Amino acid sequence: MPRTQPPSPRTAGSRGEGAPPRPVIDASWRRVSRDGVVPGQGTESERLDREVLEGRRRTSALREVLPELGRGLAGAAQSAGQVMIVADAEGRVLWRSGDRRTLRLANTISLAEGAAWEERATGTNAIGTALATGTAVQVHGGEHFVRVLHRWTCAAAPLHDPRDGELIGVVDLSGPRSTFHPAALALVQSVTRLAESELRLRHLESVEVLRAVAAPLLSRIGGPALVVDPQGWVAGATGLTPPRRLPLPGAPGDSVDLPGLGPCAVEPLPGGWLLRVREEAPEDGDGPGRIVLDLTGGRRAVLTVAGGAGGSWSARLSPRHAEILYVLAVHREGRTAAQLALDLFGDASRTVTVRAELSRLRRTLHGVLDHRPYRFRDGWETELRLPSGPGDLLPASRSPLVVRGRGACDSLSP
Repeated sequence: MPRTQPPSPRTAGSRGEGAPPRPVIDASWRRVSRDGVVPGQGTESERLDREVLEGRRRTSALREVLPELGRGLAGAAQSAGQVMIVADAEGRVLWRSGDRRTLRLANTISLAEGAAWEERATGTNAIGTALATGTAVQVHGGEHFVRVLHRWTCAAAPLHDPRDGELIGVVDLSGPRSTFHPAALALVQSVTRLAESELRLRHLESVEVLRAVAAPLLSRIGGPALVVDPQGWVAGATGLTPPRRLPLPGAPGDSVDLPGLGPCAVEPLPGGWLLRVREEAPEDGDGPGRIVLDLTGGRRAVLTVAGGAGGSWSARLSPRHAEILYVLAVHREGRTAAQLALDLFGDASRTVTVRAELSRLRRTLHGVLDHRPYRFRDGWETELRLPSGPGDLLPASRSPLVVRGRGACDSLSP
């Protein structure tokens, strides 16, 4: 990647000079200000000690795709006078490589292994802001909140585990401002997507292995049963039509309630779990219960369902399902497919997409959602938990209703 001197960016220099910051930068500045970060502070942080750092490296799924990331970015970083950074989901730098001179410069701003680069530690920067928003971002010069970083440029993209959608880390290219290149962000995004594809391929291979193990086992079981991998993906089933994936309990047990199945016995298997569905599973819709939609975790949305046919369980939501349930929690009276399309996309014609997503949600939320209109069923108690800062409401979402909700977050609390 050749070095290119960029045109003067709109936000270069001290904040407050020139044109207003881009929306993603402005939102980040507001977040870090609320967290107590000040422009004149340094970027030093308490680093992880060597033993803790090595432990994180060993257990991180990022380790599986480190060679893929290196092939795609290490050479580009070296030739462009930059460094490649791989950080975990907490913004801790796990690995770095690249130009030797730039690595030494990076040490002076604590861009080193074990250091913290989440927004609340070092202000607006590509690593921390990509983690906060769940989207790829480039931060150049004066767009950094802390002044000591104004001489740097960085581009980063979050990396998700395709097995469960969990954010597992972020990949970044950083260097002095003179090393800025307009294609850096696109390159980081492309390499990150390749790494996610590699994880997806490995997962499919592991499910195939588990499927071979499951077939003879399930043939000997009399009642309904499933074999799933550690992330809940179904490798085989007998006596029932299974979903593609189930949210799983944290530990096995003789009677664990699972959504859509009811009480199950859960037994560990090599590479997964055996789920035996108990005969006394309740009928669909038995007994209303309580639903809690917790959006206080920013990009991490969690749904908890207590009662009903699926027993009590919690699961992390995909960004789209979090948006849909937020809309239904705000509009308790219900929404038509066209209204939901308008709320989610600003386009009432996108009803096919809405109906497909709601079909998946209704299979997961066994007996909880009604249609015509789409809403929570009568008798279910619903609670919507919102973040303390309006800007932290589903920060990666661009849905019109969510965007409006960021300006009236407190007034929407039930």
